[in-house]
Amino acid sequence: MPEFSYEITEQVGILSQNINGWSRQINLISWNGRAPKYDIRDWAPGNEKMGKGISLSLEELKALKEILNGMEI
Repeated sequence: MPEFSYEITEQVGILSQNINGWSRQINLISWNGRAPKYDIRDWAPGNEKMGKGISLSLEELKALKEILNGMEI
């Protein structure tokens, strides 16, 4: 697996937390020194390990917000 680096530049919020302490978070993350993207994924306590997730540009996040606002929940 290729090496990669990341920096959490802003912790936006926690969506949920399981009994093992892992939490699903929305963060602004710079991957491999690139411009930060909004990121949704599971993190271990202390953010030492991460699960699979999705990274979104600001434009994609705005589109997602519009879709969610249009949903009847």
